[in-house]
Amino acid sequence: MTWDYPLFLALNFDGGPAMDRAMLALSGTAMWLPLYALIVWLVSRRYGWRGAAIFLAVMLAALVLSDAVAGIFKHNGLLGDLMPGLEPRWRPMFTPELEGLAIAPDSLYALRQAGAPGPWRVHVPVEAVAGYYGTVSAHAATVVALAVLSCAALRRRWFTCLMVAATLAVCYSRIYLAKHFPMDLLLGAALGGALGWAAWRLFRRLTRGSGKV
Repeated sequence: MTWDYPLFLALNFDGGPAMDRAMLALSGTAMWLPLYALIVWLVSRRYGWRGAAIFLAVMLAALVLSDAVAGIFKHNGLLGDLMPGLEPRWRPMFTPELEGLAIAPDSLYALRQAGAPGPWRVHVPVEAVAGYYGTVSAHAATVVALAVLSCAALRRRWFTCLMVAATLAVCYSRIYLAKHFPMDLLLGAALGGALGWAAWRLFRRLTRGSGKV
């Protein structure tokens, strides 16, 4: 894409070891556990513990489905044989064109895994070297699904701002770690948004008559 590569290169840079660790943490799971707990607690205050239990089940289903569908797209293309031009796309860290190299992505994959010295145009922390394909982003899909579902359920301005910040932080970490191009994230966000809204509609149906739906 004419805009995807330049935008990625403009956003990806070497911020040093401290920033590498911060971005790896943002892309991980452990640091977000308090946020999940906060969401369930806020939902329990609004809808009661029965509503919170239903929300938790719906949330987990939305997250699992977002991750699973994104994984299917990653390894089979966006529409499989229906649109062969949308085949699985290598992650930025394994895209030779970004480095000006005339080698196969598999060869660049081997160089990255071996920690071969640069100079490299794309910054890739060695701990981030994993996977092959990046379209669509499962991280973007899951975080947006969570944001849409929880913001629709809670409807608090400060919480919406918090979830927007969390979503942007997670998505940027994927660019910093050279895991995804911007388009991968946009497609993942679209997928997550659709599934998050569907989850909200299901939650609202299941909790009708309780709380402030």
